[in-house]
Amino acid sequence: MTKGYVISRVDVKNPEAYAEYVRLGTEAIRKFGGKPLVRGGKHEAMEGTARARNVVLEFDDYETALAYYRSADYQAAKAKRAGAADMEIVVVEGV
Repeated sequence: MTKGYVISRVDVKNPEAYAEYVRLGTEAIRKFGGKPLVRGGKHEAMEGTARARNVVLEFDDYETALAYYRSADYQAAKAKRAGAADMEIVVVEGV
């Protein structure tokens, strides 16, 4: 079975509101058995435009990664993020 990954690229605009999103989002990650592989950290854009923060979450499989994102728990966290950050998120199946 291949892993599932949630990859986010983020520019935080309101750190206080974003912190609440992170708190609630972390609870949802745990509920779905997710494992943070990257959360911020040093990075360098080699091509294209980078965002200030990068996050990679690993889940047991692609379906679980999708279920995490679509869950009521994560959607509640996402609502707290509204206006606090510009973000792209993709769910990717591993090899």
